[in-house]
Amino acid sequence: MHDYTAKRGVEACFILAPKDAPDWAQDRAALWNAAEARETRSNSVTAREWELALPSELSDGARIDIARAFAQALVDRYGVAADVAIHAPHREGDQRNHHAHILTTTRVLSAEGLTDKTRILDAASTGGPEIEVLRGYWAELQNRALELEGQKERVDHRSLEVQREEALSFGDTLKAEELDREPELKLGPAANAIERRAQLVAEAEGRDYEPLTQRGARVHAVRQAKAMFAEVRERLELAREAYAEARKEGQGHVGAGLAALRAAAGRQAKDLDPDKIKEHLARIAGRDMGANENAHDDGADAIRARLKQVIGRDKPDPRPEQQRKLEEEREKQRQLELERQRERDKDLGWELE
Repeated sequence: MHDYTAKRGVEACFILAPKDAPDWAQDRAALWNAAEARETRSNSVTAREWELALPSELSDGARIDIARAFAQALVDRYGVAADVAIHAPHREGDQRNHHAHILTTTRVLSAEGLTDKTRILDAASTGGPEIEVLRGYWAELQNRALELEGQKERVDHRSLEVQREEALSFGDTLKAEELDREPELKLGPAANAIERRAQLVAEAEGRDYEPLTQRGARVHAVRQAKAMFAEVRERLELAREAYAEARKEGQGHVGAGLAALRAAAGRQAKDLDPDKIKEHLARIAGRDMGANENAHDDGADAIRARLKQVIGRDKPDPRPEQQRKLEEEREKQRQLELERQRERDKDLGWELE
């Protein structure tokens, strides 16, 4: 027995039932007393709980709408009643922790009352596929709501491994690296309380938060990794935009590369002079610039190749392989002839300053 009359933080609660359900199904006490009375075995299951994480980026109304839509899908799919409670974050906890609890009956609710058991979720052969379908539907509801409210965040219900394989198939190595991590654990009430107090103490003392529990340390490490990759991706997008803008203004590959590096470095770029930036770009490309002209050209070529790869301009060449090789050979011959001409001009004293 527990008294919930002083419960706080419940933003909405309602019951959804099939169209032909009796009127008493809308009364919470009557519904669950009937569910208890219908079971005769000591180990009978009277309800299933569905716990939903609600996007903090959505408005209160949108969160209620998607929770209602998911509960209605359960009612329509299994013919059960659904008791929904939407909770706000705890005042001392993570303020993004909007969530919903949905209790569904384990028996079909018809005009005659609670009847047959719904076994599809219990069987080993059907339970897993059913849950996967519902997780996909829940992700779809969230993404649709996020898009309608103009939010860029999206939800993916698939495992990290499946998402990583997809990223690799599209050539998005940065995204694949970001997904190469452990799933975030659920802390649980006890560990969550310990870590929450540790965070408050660290904040009050003006120092970095250090997890106290093993689970807390794993969760903290995953969140730090996600934050790091988010920053890397943001900087890469800035570099891509700066590179494209510089090229549009007529700058060469190296000049545009310098602009991209400055954009990615942000404030740190003020401390870098052009020579140091070139050296840094050469190191990124995998080789150091030498003092002579040939080494400088090699470094520039390496920079261009690396920038094409990182900034996403190294796209597959649609030309036939034989034609591409022929054109490459012609280009090499042309460059060689130009180099010979420069050497002849230099011997004649015609070298341009």
